[in-house]
Amino acid sequence: MTYNEYGQVLDAGLSPDDLVVFKYEDQGVATLEDGLYVLEDRLDDPAFVDKMVRFVRASMKGWKWAEENPEEAAMIVLDNDATGAQTEHHQVRMMREIAKLTAGSNGALDPADFERTVQSLLSGGSAPVITKHPGDGAWTHMITDKALD
Repeated sequence: MTYNEYGQVLDAGLSPDDLVVFKYEDQGVATLEDGLYVLEDRLDDPAFVDKMVRFVRASMKGWKWAEENPEEAAMIVLDNDATGAQTEHHQVRMMREIAKLTAGSNGALDPADFERTVQSLLSGGSAPVITKHPGDGAWTHMITDKALD
């Protein structure tokens, strides 16, 4: 979690030279984290689809803006932190790290990332996270394709 936990370890006093970092991506076991999940039959409702397209389009636009403006994005978080627990340093660092992860992406699901995640979740030895492949219909580009138009 380069955007959060790694920075917390550094903030605790360790240096990058003190650490041995294994990137899940390099090990072939990186899994998808965030996504938009809906029941498949909801995609038959034009009003619902329109709402999702507008939400995804706005989200994609917002993430691209945040990539280009990490300091301003961090301030939005701080301005809305009712707990006062967040710091500018932490939020700016997180946004800069997230920008590295999202750079070059249009926000649509990469089917290879989906398949790698499924295989990782199936291969849990005696206790896999899932027991069968989700199969066709588990994901779609319908919303993101429309959002990108």
